[in-house]
Amino acid sequence: MSRKHRAQIREVLPDPVHNDLVVTRFVNNLMYDGKKSVAEKIFYDALNLVENKINEDGIKVFKKAMSNVKPSVEVKSRRIGGATYQVPVEVRPNRRQSLAIRWLRDYARNRNGKSMTEKLADEMIDAANNRGGAIKKKEDVYKMAEANKAFAHLRW
Repeated sequence: MSRKHRAQIREVLPDPVHNDLVVTRFVNNLMYDGKKSVAEKIFYDALNLVENKINEDGIKVFKKAMSNVKPSVEVKSRRIGGATYQVPVEVRPNRRQSLAIRWLRDYARNRNGKSMTEKLADEMIDAANNRGGAIKKKEDVYKMAEANKAFAHLRW
């Protein structure tokens, strides 16, 4: 990491179908080896599958899943006098979105069987209904922050 300059934040273009920046960021995170068209096909097919399964707009389910998965607090390690404390801190909005995208993607990939399209659709439906792996991860992070709130005064 460079000490001289902050990393430049690159702006992404909104996706062509829904004209949404969050969708673009999700597709970019889903992508392997620069194969964006494959990632887009997986994502849009998953949205269609969501629409067929629960008769709701796919993009609305995706938005609801994202908002349900976004964490508001997390713990960061802080070393003080030879001891390492897990200090609860608030999450910046940009990181909040990144964590939600990453958790949705990872827990969709770790589901059993089926194609990635079906796994992603199922994970989005579960997250929109406040269950599934990504929601469990968020709750685990909250439990860690709650358990360590005695160290909140060590925030920097």
